[in-house]
Amino acid sequence: MFRLKRTLNTLASKEGRGTELVSLYVPPGKAISDVINMLRDEYGTASNIKSTTTRKNVMDAIVKVQQRLKLFKEPPEKGLVIFCGAIPQNGAGSERMETYVIVPPEPIHIYLYRCDARFHTEHLQEMLREKETYGILLIDSQNSTLATLQGRRLEIVRELTSGVPGKTRAGGQSARRYERLREMRLQEYFTRVGQHANEAFLPIENLKGIILAGPGPTKYDFEKGEYLNYMLKSKIIDTVDTAYVEEQGVKEVVQKAPEVMRKVRYIEEKKIMQQFLYEVGHDTGKITYGEDEVRRALESGAVNILLLSEGLDTSRVTIKCSACSFQEQQSVKNQKLMEFQQSLMGKPCPKCNAQALSIIETEDLIDDFAKLAEYTNSEVEIISTETEEGQMLKNSFGGVAAILRFRLHE
Repeated sequence: MFRLKRTLNTLASKEGRGTELVSLYVPPGKAISDVINMLRDEYGTASNIKSTTTRKNVMDAIVKVQQRLKLFKEPPEKGLVIFCGAIPQNGAGSERMETYVIVPPEPIHIYLYRCDARFHTEHLQEMLREKETYGILLIDSQNSTLATLQGRRLEIVRELTSGVPGKTRAGGQSARRYERLREMRLQEYFTRVGQHANEAFLPIENLKGIILAGPGPTKYDFEKGEYLNYMLKSKIIDTVDTAYVEEQGVKEVVQKAPEVMRKVRYIEEKKIMQQFLYEVGHDTGKITYGEDEVRRALESGAVNILLLSEGLDTSRVTIKCSACSFQEQQSVKNQKLMEFQQSLMGKPCPKCNAQALSIIETEDLIDDFAKLAEYTNSEVEIISTETEEGQMLKNSFGGVAAILRFRLHE
Protein backbone atom coordinates (compact mmCIF):
# COMPACT_ATOMS: atom_id res chain seq x y z
CA MET A 1 0.00 0.00 0.00
CA PHE A 2 2.92 2.31 0.74
CA ARG A 3 4.40 1.59 -2.70
CA LEU A 4 1.06 2.30 -4.39
CA LYS A 5 0.62 5.49 -2.37
CA ARG A 6 4.09 6.68 -3.37
CA THR A 7 3.49 5.82 -7.05
CA LEU A 8 0.17 7.66 -7.05
CA ASN A 9 1.72 10.72 -5.39
CA THR A 10 4.38 10.73 -8.12
CA LEU A 11 1.76 10.37 -10.86
CA ALA A 12 -0.42 13.09 -9.34
CA SER A 13 2.51 15.51 -9.45
CA LYS A 14 3.15 15.00 -13.18
CA GLU A 15 1.78 17.58 -15.62
CA GLY A 16 1.51 17.48 -19.39
CA ARG A 17 1.07 20.11 -22.08
CA GLY A 18 -2.54 20.71 -23.06
CA THR A 19 -4.60 17.54 -22.73
CA GLU A 20 -1.97 14.94 -23.54
CA LEU A 21 -2.11 12.61 -20.52
CA VAL A 22 -4.34 9.53 -20.82
CA SER A 23 -6.01 7.88 -17.80
CA LEU A 24 -7.86 4.61 -18.39
CA TYR A 25 -9.79 2.62 -15.75
CA VAL A 26 -11.04 -0.82 -16.84
CA PRO A 27 -13.28 -2.61 -14.29
CA PRO A 28 -13.25 -6.41 -13.90
CA GLY A 29 -15.56 -8.13 -16.36
CA LYS A 30 -15.20 -5.45 -19.06
CA ALA A 31 -14.28 -6.96 -22.44
CA ILE A 32 -10.77 -5.88 -23.49
CA SER A 33 -11.91 -5.89 -27.14
CA ASP A 34 -14.58 -3.27 -26.33
CA VAL A 35 -11.97 -1.04 -24.67
CA ILE A 36 -9.59 -1.38 -27.64
CA ASN A 37 -12.43 -0.48 -30.04
CA MET A 38 -13.23 2.59 -27.91
CA LEU A 39 -9.57 3.63 -28.06
CA ARG A 40 -9.58 3.16 -31.84
CA ASP A 41 -12.45 5.65 -32.05
CA GLU A 42 -10.59 8.05 -29.72
CA TYR A 43 -7.52 7.74 -31.98
CA GLY A 44 -9.66 8.86 -34.92
CA THR A 45 -11.01 11.79 -32.91
CA ALA A 46 -7.48 12.77 -31.82
CA SER A 47 -6.41 13.07 -35.47
CA ASN A 48 -8.54 16.25 -35.63
CA ILE A 49 -6.55 18.06 -32.89
CA LYS A 50 -5.16 21.28 -34.38
CA SER A 51 -1.85 21.45 -32.51
CA THR A 52 0.67 19.18 -34.26
CA THR A 53 2.56 18.39 -31.04
CA THR A 54 -0.56 17.69 -28.97
CA ARG A 55 -2.07 15.58 -31.77
CA LYS A 56 1.09 13.45 -32.07
CA ASN A 57 1.47 13.00 -28.29
CA VAL A 58 -2.18 12.03 -27.73
CA MET A 59 -2.17 9.57 -30.65
CA ASP A 60 1.13 8.04 -29.48
CA ALA A 61 -0.26 7.66 -25.94
CA ILE A 62 -3.42 5.93 -27.22
CA VAL A 63 -1.29 3.49 -29.26
CA LYS A 64 0.86 2.72 -26.19
CA VAL A 65 -2.25 2.06 -24.08
CA GLN A 66 -3.66 -0.25 -26.80
CA GLN A 67 -0.38 -2.17 -26.86
CA ARG A 68 -0.49 -2.69 -23.09
CA LEU A 69 -4.13 -3.77 -23.20
CA LYS A 70 -3.34 -6.44 -25.82
CA LEU A 71 -1.15 -8.18 -23.23
CA PHE A 72 -4.36 -9.02 -21.30
CA LYS A 73 -7.00 -11.51 -22.47
CA GLU A 74 -9.31 -10.03 -19.86
CA PRO A 75 -8.93 -7.51 -17.02
CA PRO A 76 -7.47 -8.90 -13.74
CA GLU A 77 -10.09 -9.77 -11.13
CA LYS A 78 -9.70 -6.34 -9.49
CA GLY A 79 -9.58 -4.43 -12.77
CA LEU A 80 -6.81 -2.53 -14.51
CA VAL A 81 -5.63 1.09 -14.58
CA ILE A 82 -3.27 2.52 -17.22
CA PHE A 83 -1.70 5.98 -17.20
CA CYS A 84 0.21 7.10 -20.28
CA GLY A 85 1.39 10.40 -21.69
CA ALA A 86 4.22 12.67 -22.80
CA ILE A 87 5.79 14.22 -19.69
CA PRO A 88 8.01 17.31 -20.15
CA GLN A 89 11.47 16.74 -18.65
CA ASN A 90 13.08 20.16 -19.08
CA GLY A 91 10.65 22.54 -20.74
CA ALA A 92 8.88 22.40 -24.11
CA GLY A 93 10.23 19.87 -26.60
CA SER A 94 11.74 17.63 -23.90
CA GLU A 95 8.68 15.37 -23.50
CA ARG A 96 9.20 11.68 -22.80
CA MET A 97 6.46 9.09 -23.16
CA GLU A 98 5.78 7.37 -19.83
CA THR A 99 3.44 4.42 -19.23
CA TYR A 100 2.24 3.04 -15.88
CA VAL A 101 0.10 -0.09 -15.46
CA ILE A 102 -1.50 -0.57 -12.03
CA VAL A 103 -3.59 -3.45 -10.72
CA PRO A 104 -5.66 -1.84 -7.91
CA PRO A 105 -5.73 -3.29 -4.38
CA GLU A 106 -9.54 -3.55 -4.47
CA PRO A 107 -11.97 -4.09 -7.38
CA ILE A 108 -12.72 -0.86 -9.24
CA HIS A 109 -16.28 -0.06 -10.24
CA ILE A 110 -15.62 2.71 -12.72
CA TYR A 111 -15.00 2.61 -16.48
CA LEU A 112 -13.19 5.80 -17.35
CA TYR A 113 -11.18 7.20 -20.26
CA ARG A 114 -9.88 10.72 -19.85
CA CYS A 115 -7.41 12.94 -21.73
CA ASP A 116 -6.21 15.80 -19.55
CA ALA A 117 -3.20 17.86 -18.49
CA ARG A 118 -2.89 15.56 -15.45
CA PHE A 119 -3.37 11.89 -14.59
CA HIS A 120 -6.65 11.11 -12.83
CA THR A 121 -5.36 9.20 -9.80
CA GLU A 122 -8.08 10.28 -7.37
CA HIS A 123 -10.16 7.08 -7.76
CA LEU A 124 -7.17 4.95 -6.72
CA GLN A 125 -6.15 7.35 -3.96
CA GLU A 126 -9.65 7.10 -2.54
CA MET A 127 -9.21 3.31 -2.51
CA LEU A 128 -6.19 3.63 -0.20
CA ARG A 129 -8.47 5.18 2.42
CA GLU A 130 -11.30 2.70 1.83
CA LYS A 131 -10.12 -0.12 4.09
CA GLU A 132 -10.28 1.78 7.34
CA THR A 133 -13.72 2.31 8.83
CA TYR A 134 -14.47 4.66 11.72
CA GLY A 135 -17.59 4.61 13.85
CA ILE A 136 -19.16 7.95 14.80
CA LEU A 137 -21.41 8.22 17.86
CA LEU A 138 -23.01 11.60 18.56
CA ILE A 139 -24.98 11.97 21.76
CA ASP A 140 -26.67 14.53 23.98
CA SER A 141 -29.50 14.14 26.48
CA GLN A 142 -32.20 14.39 23.80
CA ASN A 143 -30.88 12.64 20.67
CA SER A 144 -28.11 10.41 19.37
CA THR A 145 -26.86 9.45 15.92
CA LEU A 146 -24.75 6.46 14.86
CA ALA A 147 -22.78 6.67 11.61
CA THR A 148 -19.84 5.03 9.83
CA LEU A 149 -17.12 6.74 7.82
CA GLN A 150 -15.22 4.64 5.27
CA GLY A 151 -12.93 6.68 3.04
CA ARG A 152 -15.26 9.45 2.00
CA ARG A 153 -18.36 7.27 2.25
CA LEU A 154 -20.52 8.42 5.11
CA GLU A 155 -23.50 6.34 6.20
CA ILE A 156 -25.93 7.26 8.97
CA VAL A 157 -26.81 3.93 10.60
CA ARG A 158 -29.39 4.99 13.19
CA GLU A 159 -30.94 8.03 14.87
CA LEU A 160 -32.45 7.76 18.36
CA THR A 161 -34.46 10.04 20.62
CA SER A 162 -34.12 9.81 24.40
CA GLY A 163 -37.54 10.61 25.82
CA VAL A 164 -35.66 12.17 28.74
CA PRO A 165 -37.47 15.24 30.11
CA GLY A 166 -35.66 18.57 30.21
CA LYS A 167 -33.92 19.85 33.33
CA THR A 168 -36.83 22.19 34.17
CA ARG A 169 -39.29 20.17 36.26
CA ALA A 170 -43.05 20.11 35.87
CA GLY A 171 -45.18 21.82 38.53
CA GLY A 172 -46.20 19.79 41.57
CA GLN A 173 -43.19 17.49 41.61
CA SER A 174 -40.43 17.71 44.16
CA ALA A 175 -37.06 18.67 42.69
CA ARG A 176 -35.35 15.57 44.08
CA ARG A 177 -38.02 13.14 42.80
CA TYR A 178 -37.99 14.82 39.39
CA GLU A 179 -34.20 14.62 39.19
CA ARG A 180 -34.28 10.94 40.21
CA LEU A 181 -36.82 10.09 37.49
CA ARG A 182 -34.82 12.06 34.93
CA GLU A 183 -31.60 10.26 35.91
CA MET A 184 -33.35 6.87 35.58
CA ARG A 185 -34.62 7.75 32.08
CA LEU A 186 -31.12 8.94 31.13
CA GLN A 187 -29.58 5.62 32.21
CA GLU A 188 -32.17 3.69 30.17
CA TYR A 189 -31.41 5.90 27.18
CA PHE A 190 -27.64 5.38 27.52
CA THR A 191 -28.19 1.60 27.74
CA ARG A 192 -30.31 1.71 24.57
CA VAL A 193 -27.71 3.77 22.69
CA GLY A 194 -24.98 1.34 23.81
CA GLN A 195 -26.96 -1.68 22.57
CA HIS A 196 -27.53 -0.09 19.15
CA ALA A 197 -23.86 0.94 18.95
CA ASN A 198 -22.78 -2.64 19.75
CA GLU A 199 -25.06 -3.99 17.01
CA ALA A 200 -23.83 -1.41 14.48
CA PHE A 201 -20.07 -1.38 15.16
CA LEU A 202 -19.05 -4.81 16.51
CA PRO A 203 -19.57 -6.68 13.18
CA ILE A 204 -17.30 -4.23 11.28
CA GLU A 205 -14.05 -6.09 10.51
CA ASN A 206 -11.85 -3.10 9.75
CA LEU A 207 -13.13 -0.80 12.51
CA LYS A 208 -10.16 1.46 13.19
CA GLY A 209 -11.74 3.47 15.97
CA ILE A 210 -14.80 5.27 17.31
CA ILE A 211 -15.18 9.04 17.46
CA LEU A 212 -17.47 10.12 20.31
CA ALA A 213 -19.04 13.52 19.71
CA GLY A 214 -21.81 15.92 20.66
CA PRO A 215 -22.48 19.23 22.41
CA GLY A 216 -21.98 19.56 26.15
CA PRO A 217 -20.87 16.99 28.76
CA THR A 218 -23.34 14.17 27.95
CA LYS A 219 -20.80 12.34 25.75
CA TYR A 220 -18.35 12.19 28.68
CA ASP A 221 -21.07 10.80 31.00
CA PHE A 222 -21.83 8.14 28.40
CA GLU A 223 -18.14 7.27 28.00
CA LYS A 224 -17.63 6.86 31.77
CA GLY A 225 -20.43 4.28 32.05
CA GLU A 226 -20.38 0.62 31.01
CA TYR A 227 -22.82 1.03 28.12
CA LEU A 228 -20.54 0.03 25.25
CA ASN A 229 -19.05 -3.42 24.73
CA TYR A 230 -15.51 -3.39 26.23
CA MET A 231 -13.96 -3.98 22.77
CA LEU A 232 -15.70 -0.89 21.38
CA LYS A 233 -14.92 1.16 24.46
CA SER A 234 -11.21 0.48 23.94
CA LYS A 235 -11.55 1.79 20.37
CA ILE A 236 -12.72 5.30 21.36
CA ILE A 237 -9.93 7.37 19.83
CA ASP A 238 -11.21 10.90 20.39
CA THR A 239 -14.07 13.01 21.71
CA VAL A 240 -15.15 15.91 19.52
CA ASP A 241 -17.31 18.91 20.43
CA THR A 242 -20.07 19.66 17.93
CA ALA A 243 -22.93 22.14 17.86
CA TYR A 244 -25.43 19.51 16.64
CA VAL A 245 -26.29 15.84 17.16
CA GLU A 246 -28.24 15.03 14.00
CA GLU A 247 -26.89 14.86 10.42
CA GLN A 248 -25.37 18.34 10.71
CA GLY A 249 -23.37 17.13 13.70
CA VAL A 250 -22.10 14.12 11.74
CA LYS A 251 -20.86 16.51 9.04
CA GLU A 252 -19.04 18.51 11.70
CA VAL A 253 -17.25 15.33 12.82
CA VAL A 254 -16.33 14.43 9.24
CA GLN A 255 -14.73 17.86 8.79
CA LYS A 256 -12.57 17.21 11.85
CA ALA A 257 -12.01 13.48 11.12
CA PRO A 258 -8.84 13.73 8.95
CA GLU A 259 -6.95 15.23 11.89
CA VAL A 260 -8.35 12.57 14.24
CA MET A 261 -7.33 9.76 11.86
CA ARG A 262 -3.86 11.23 11.43
CA LYS A 263 -3.58 11.27 15.20
CA VAL A 264 -4.46 7.54 15.32
CA ARG A 265 -1.61 6.63 12.98
CA TYR A 266 0.73 8.86 14.98
CA ILE A 267 -0.25 7.00 18.16
CA GLU A 268 0.44 3.64 16.46
CA GLU A 269 3.83 4.88 15.23
CA LYS A 270 4.69 6.29 18.66
CA LYS A 271 3.90 2.91 20.32
CA ILE A 272 6.16 1.04 17.88
CA MET A 273 8.98 3.55 18.25
CA GLN A 274 8.63 3.60 22.05
CA GLN A 275 8.93 -0.20 22.04
CA PHE A 276 12.12 0.16 19.99
CA LEU A 277 13.51 2.91 22.27
CA TYR A 278 12.69 0.82 25.37
CA GLU A 279 14.83 -2.01 23.96
CA VAL A 280 17.60 0.52 23.21
CA GLY A 281 17.46 2.06 26.70
CA HIS A 282 17.45 -1.29 28.50
CA ASP A 283 20.20 -2.73 26.32
CA THR A 284 18.26 -5.96 25.76
CA GLY A 285 20.11 -6.84 22.57
CA LYS A 286 16.73 -7.23 20.83
CA ILE A 287 17.23 -4.31 18.43
CA THR A 288 19.61 -3.28 15.71
CA TYR A 289 19.89 -0.23 13.46
CA GLY A 290 21.87 1.08 10.53
CA GLU A 291 21.60 -0.18 6.97
CA ASP A 292 24.33 -2.85 7.07
CA GLU A 293 23.40 -4.21 10.50
CA VAL A 294 19.68 -4.46 9.69
CA ARG A 295 20.44 -6.09 6.33
CA ARG A 296 22.51 -8.79 8.10
CA ALA A 297 19.73 -9.31 10.67
CA LEU A 298 17.15 -9.72 7.90
CA GLU A 299 19.33 -12.20 6.03
CA SER A 300 19.65 -14.29 9.20
CA GLY A 301 15.86 -14.24 9.76
CA ALA A 302 16.19 -12.42 13.10
CA VAL A 303 13.94 -9.42 12.37
CA ASN A 304 10.47 -9.30 13.89
CA ILE A 305 9.54 -5.70 12.97
CA LEU A 306 11.44 -3.69 10.36
CA LEU A 307 11.23 0.08 10.89
CA LEU A 308 11.80 2.25 7.82
CA SER A 309 11.60 6.04 7.77
CA GLU A 310 9.27 7.56 5.20
CA GLY A 311 11.99 10.20 4.81
CA LEU A 312 14.58 7.78 3.39
CA ASP A 313 15.84 9.29 0.13
CA THR A 314 18.30 6.59 -0.87
CA SER A 315 18.49 4.08 -3.70
CA ARG A 316 20.17 0.70 -3.90
CA VAL A 317 22.19 0.52 -7.14
CA THR A 318 23.63 -2.57 -8.79
CA ILE A 319 26.97 -1.96 -10.53
CA LYS A 320 28.32 -4.39 -13.15
CA CYS A 321 31.49 -4.65 -15.21
CA SER A 322 30.73 -5.47 -18.87
CA ALA A 323 34.24 -6.89 -19.33
CA CYS A 324 34.08 -9.52 -16.57
CA SER A 325 31.63 -11.04 -14.08
CA PHE A 326 32.19 -8.43 -11.34
CA GLN A 327 29.00 -7.12 -9.73
CA GLU A 328 28.28 -5.25 -6.47
CA GLN A 329 25.56 -3.19 -4.79
CA GLN A 330 25.85 0.20 -3.11
CA SER A 331 23.44 2.62 -1.47
CA VAL A 332 23.44 6.14 -2.91
CA LYS A 333 21.48 9.26 -1.91
CA ASN A 334 18.94 10.05 -4.63
CA GLN A 335 20.23 13.58 -5.21
CA LYS A 336 23.73 12.16 -5.84
CA LEU A 337 22.71 9.41 -8.28
CA MET A 338 23.72 11.38 -11.38
CA GLU A 339 27.03 12.35 -9.82
CA PHE A 340 27.67 8.71 -8.78
CA GLN A 341 26.87 7.47 -12.29
CA GLN A 342 29.37 9.93 -13.79
CA SER A 343 32.02 8.88 -11.26
CA LEU A 344 31.93 5.32 -12.67
CA MET A 345 33.09 6.54 -16.08
CA GLY A 346 36.79 5.80 -16.37
CA LYS A 347 36.88 4.04 -12.99
CA PRO A 348 38.75 0.69 -13.16
CA CYS A 349 36.93 -2.53 -12.26
CA PRO A 350 38.22 -3.94 -8.92
CA LYS A 351 38.42 -7.40 -10.51
CA CYS A 352 39.73 -6.99 -14.08
CA ASN A 353 40.88 -3.35 -14.05
CA ALA A 354 38.86 -2.58 -17.21
CA GLN A 355 37.08 0.77 -17.33
CA ALA A 356 33.72 -0.87 -18.00
CA LEU A 357 31.61 -0.24 -14.88
CA SER A 358 27.97 0.89 -15.18
CA ILE A 359 24.72 0.89 -13.20
CA ILE A 360 22.43 -1.91 -14.42
CA GLU A 361 19.63 -1.52 -11.82
CA THR A 362 18.36 1.14 -9.42
CA GLU A 363 15.81 0.38 -6.70
CA ASP A 364 14.42 2.52 -3.89
CA LEU A 365 16.01 1.46 -0.59
CA ILE A 366 12.58 1.07 1.05
CA ASP A 367 11.53 -1.40 -1.67
CA ASP A 368 14.84 -3.24 -1.37
CA PHE A 369 14.43 -3.71 2.39
CA ALA A 370 10.72 -4.53 2.09
CA LYS A 371 11.55 -7.42 -0.29
CA LEU A 372 14.11 -8.80 2.16
CA ALA A 373 11.48 -8.55 4.91
CA GLU A 374 8.93 -10.45 2.80
CA TYR A 375 11.35 -13.36 2.33
CA THR A 376 11.74 -13.78 6.10
CA ASN A 377 8.11 -12.99 7.02
CA SER A 378 9.12 -9.86 8.94
CA GLU A 379 6.55 -7.14 9.64
CA VAL A 380 7.29 -3.81 7.92
CA GLU A 381 6.36 -0.44 9.43
CA ILE A 382 6.83 2.78 7.46
CA ILE A 383 7.32 5.53 10.05
CA SER A 384 6.47 9.14 9.15
CA THR A 385 8.79 12.01 10.01
CA GLU A 386 5.97 14.06 11.53
CA THR A 387 6.46 12.84 15.10
CA GLU A 388 9.41 13.35 17.43
CA GLU A 389 10.04 9.59 17.41
CA GLY A 390 9.85 9.52 13.59
CA GLN A 391 12.44 12.28 13.39
CA MET A 392 14.64 10.33 15.81
CA LEU A 393 14.46 7.21 13.61
CA LYS A 394 15.53 9.23 10.58
CA ASN A 395 18.21 11.41 12.15
CA SER A 396 19.64 9.30 14.99
CA PHE A 397 19.28 5.78 13.59
CA GLY A 398 19.76 6.42 9.87
CA GLY A 399 16.12 5.74 8.97
CA VAL A 400 16.57 1.95 9.17
CA ALA A 401 16.10 -0.07 12.38
CA ALA A 402 14.66 -3.37 13.56
CA ILE A 403 13.12 -5.05 16.60
CA LEU A 404 14.52 -8.58 16.67
CA ARG A 405 12.98 -11.99 17.32
CA PHE A 406 16.12 -13.12 19.09
CA ARG A 407 19.51 -11.77 20.05
CA LEU A 408 22.22 -11.97 17.44
CA HIS A 409 25.55 -13.45 18.50
CA GLU A 410 28.50 -11.16 18.03
